[in-house]
Amino acid sequence: MSSGLSLTEHFARSPRHSSFYLACGAEDAIPIIFVHGWPELSISWRGQLPVFAGLGFRAIAPDMRGYGRSSVPPRREDYALELIVADMIELLDSIGAPRAIWVGHDWGAPVVWSIAQHHPERCHDVANLCVPYIPEGFAVRAILPLADRNLYPEDKFPFAQWDYQIFYEENFERASSGFEADVRSTVRALFRAGDPAGRGKPNNRTAFVRARGGWFGPGNRAPAVPRDERVIGEEDEDRYVAALERNGFAGPDSWYMNAQANIAYAERARTNWRLTMPVLFLHGAYDYTCETIDSRLAEPMRAHCADLTEAVVPSGHWMAQEKPAWVNAALAKWLAQKAPALWVSA
Repeated sequence: MSSGLSLTEHFARSPRHSSFYLACGAEDAIPIIFVHGWPELSISWRGQLPVFAGLGFRAIAPDMRGYGRSSVPPRREDYALELIVADMIELLDSIGAPRAIWVGHDWGAPVVWSIAQHHPERCHDVANLCVPYIPEGFAVRAILPLADRNLYPEDKFPFAQWDYQIFYEENFERASSGFEADVRSTVRALFRAGDPAGRGKPNNRTAFVRARGGWFGPGNRAPAVPRDERVIGEEDEDRYVAALERNGFAGPDSWYMNAQANIAYAERARTNWRLTMPVLFLHGAYDYTCETIDSRLAEPMRAHCADLTEAVVPSGHWMAQEKPAWVNAALAKWLAQKAPALWVSA
């Protein structure tokens, strides 16, 4: 990597929040901001930042609220989407940019969808990986009607593959303590590549959490498994572990504890539920938590996006890390087609 495309470290600070972020590319270029999910970090976009800087953008990835070197507020209600969106708008303000291209994954996707709803004037285009647009707010009770009831019959799986989200509501401390019991084993257990053999079967990881009494069963501790090099290497594993050991899981897990506030927030943007800017959505072929290919989960997005492009990536949930070249190619192709005026040669 040339020195012009090396990652640099920054902070966007305000009286209410501090966001650490990585950046790459010319400071005066159009910003493309990559928003990570649970339980990740800015480095989750390591495969994207230098690539899009090399294509002429200012590529930025923050540590989200509760993660890494950003602020870690103490209360669960501090992790409502409205506050997190405000963090991102402050970050955009701090670099002096009126608008950005926004890219989200996992919980970062509801952040980006919310920015598109509440602040369309701050968006050039938006792209999301794995988690589709749910106009009324991303919450289990909002998406349950879209579940695949052939795979998850209601009598056996009342919350379908999203059973784990209800476990947070019912047993928050046990959920967090289970992840914290052995953080390195937790990271290794979570960051696994997609398995084509899992298609058409209930998601063992997320659909049985309440029945098991926790993510990892009665022992409430992640099993010892080898690192999956297809997703993360040793250096990045060390960074994840250090950050999660330092901050704990209470902040990241609190993102799941604000369903009603998030629904109320989305309701206030009802007049903007139809998104008119160009939108890209990348389906994970082997992502069985956000299963968007065989179920109806993507239908609200298709009904509420005026200019939607879709593509399928042969990956599991950790798409940007497992298949960076696929993700980069899909993003670059979409931007070249939909936003040629933003494209600047490196």
